[in-house]
Amino acid sequence: MTWQIFTILGKINKKFSLKTTPVFESLKLLDNLELNFSAEALFILNITIAFIMFGVALQIKAEHFKRVMKNPRSTIIGFVSQFVLLPAVTCAVAILLRKYITSAIGLGMILVAACPGGNISNFISSLAKGNVALSVSLTAIATLSAIILTPLNFKIWGEIFLHFMSKINPDLFPELKIDPISMFVTVFIILGVPLFAGMYVNGKFPITTNKIVKPIKTLSILIFAGMVISAFASNYTHFINHIKYIFIIVLIHNGIALSTGFSFATLLGATRYDRRSITIETGIQNSALALVLLLATGIFPEKGIGGMAFIAAWWGIWHILSGLGIASLWSLKPVSG
Repeated sequence: MTWQIFTILGKINKKFSLKTTPVFESLKLLDNLELNFSAEALFILNITIAFIMFGVALQIKAEHFKRVMKNPRSTIIGFVSQFVLLPAVTCAVAILLRKYITSAIGLGMILVAACPGGNISNFISSLAKGNVALSVSLTAIATLSAIILTPLNFKIWGEIFLHFMSKINPDLFPELKIDPISMFVTVFIILGVPLFAGMYVNGKFPITTNKIVKPIKTLSILIFAGMVISAFASNYTHFINHIKYIFIIVLIHNGIALSTGFSFATLLGATRYDRRSITIETGIQNSALALVLLLATGIFPEKGIGGMAFIAAWWGIWHILSGLGIASLWSLKPVSG
């Protein structure tokens, strides 16, 4: 079914001119830029992500999984929206935008879509007067599942996208290879290890966990924000020259992500209370993980990924702004389950 859909898209797109646009040429320059990101900065970023995931795991309890078993409907809707629909829809959008984006930009969009929900999604669900218990449950399941599904989704949809791009315009096909095994190892180290460690601490020392969980969560967000600002500062000239295009792409992509969660939850009859959390969980992605995967040695080449990195980095800022904006609107109209 998936291949049939993309075959139809291919036939439609072949009717249009394959000439590149000024936007494409600008983004192509961005792809080939050498990013100013040292090995020391990458190490600090890895530690930061591990610390963030440890903080997320401190909030995960056995009761969250028990709650899913008792009433799985909304959780299943949220999970499918995030790990099935979002990567597929992102791939389709990237193909439709192929005259305006490079293959690296499209892969950056797919990589972000393949990541689990962001660590601030629970906070935003709370502000939006949504189902916080559902949000936490989705975060727990998505984070555990991401160890397998993030590399798998990126492999599947990334190769569909690259295959399509190579067919319609071979000259624009980059030498980017997708190695799901290397991705799995990296995801397990920076996501799985701190996740299991946090869950162990939570189960073994619940009183201590209750005291430290909020400060750790706040500190982790501040540290990551500092890292993103530092990365942008180191690449300020590149950022200024290309932000107008990256801004539009991320704006469209994030809007589609939020709309996917909202529409799918509405279509399947989720309550307004649950719908809010499902929307936020689908639209708030762990772009920090995407950034680490991009910069991790051995997964992607050192050159040709500038656009991917900027997509992930700007998404990390924009989804906070869009999430807070939606939460502010929804908070004015509280709903119940």
